[in-house]
Amino acid sequence: MTVLTRRALNRALLHRQLLLRRWSLTPAKAVERLVGLQAQATNPPYFALWTRLDGFRREQLTQLLTSRRVVRLAVMRSTLHLVTADDCLALRPVLQPMQEQAFARSVHGRATQGLDLDEVAKVARELIEAEPLTNADLGRALASRWPTRDTTALLQAVRARLAIVQLPPRGVWGVGGQPTGTTAEAWLGRPFDPISVDDLVLRYLAAFGPASVQDAQTWSGLTRLREVFERLPLRTFTDENGVELFDLPAARRPHPDTPAPVRFLPEFDNSLLSHADRRRIIAPEHRPHVFTVNGLIRGTVLIDGFVAATWKLDSSALTVTPLVPIADRDAVEAEAHRLAAFADASVPIRVLHRPVAEVAT
Repeated sequence: MTVLTRRALNRALLHRQLLLRRWSLTPAKAVERLVGLQAQATNPPYFALWTRLDGFRREQLTQLLTSRRVVRLAVMRSTLHLVTADDCLALRPVLQPMQEQAFARSVHGRATQGLDLDEVAKVARELIEAEPLTNADLGRALASRWPTRDTTALLQAVRARLAIVQLPPRGVWGVGGQPTGTTAEAWLGRPFDPISVDDLVLRYLAAFGPASVQDAQTWSGLTRLREVFERLPLRTFTDENGVELFDLPAARRPHPDTPAPVRFLPEFDNSLLSHADRRRIIAPEHRPHVFTVNGLIRGTVLIDGFVAATWKLDSSALTVTPLVPIADRDAVEAEAHRLAAFADASVPIRVLHRPVAEVAT
């Protein structure tokens, strides 16, 4: 069986994540191809498209949100993503069992034991489809119906049971505000149109493959996907550790020596989050500097395809902190200037000289 090296897997991932060059795709098409953009915070999806698309402008994504062509809701891993309207209606139903199972295992699930959660969801649906509500307003309404129950647990039960879209201006660059929600069906004016779990796996491989069964389960939050992989007509490989990998039969896998440009990835970028084994893009020793104990995933800089630095933009500077020595500082600084210009940030660029590991010692 063909063995795929770490560099081979890296270049395949970069190609499918639109990171080997900037593409001339529409933002909507890119969001669809990437099977969504992780969106716990407002600005990262904008940076994610900027680093991938030629000539991307912030107003393009804002217009997609305000015109209801892209929506913000919990899908894969029960985590907020931006997905196209079509993918919202296609993906959420196949991921629904994961949403409910994750809730049942949580402290909130235990707090709602003995409660008819179908009734809770029915009441919540009637409320938010009659008028989009903030979490606070919906919580007060639910608490008036179930006064002895924990309000946060009730809200989490609704979030697990219903596909609730966070409405603009939430998620719009520079606006923000309290999240106000209604159901996806009400916001988009049409019912769910679910894909099969087989098609979900194929979409995953097209955006993140080659990958293992465990990788796909990590990305989606679903379990017991091996039988799905085994019934699909996929090519099989192994990685350097002997783990079985799967891929689409006609998928492109660039040569391991394909040049990879400097790329700035935003916080929470899915290219770092969608595999159980992430060594194809980040070395294990660098993960503690990127994945923080409080759940933040820092912005990262790819050099030769791998995470080599972190970055932070604030009112005083755009600061790049190396994880390894940076040989081509000019390329990093040039890309940093482009990022600052995209963000309309008139701040100095600081590329630190000493890797963070050296600074720590």
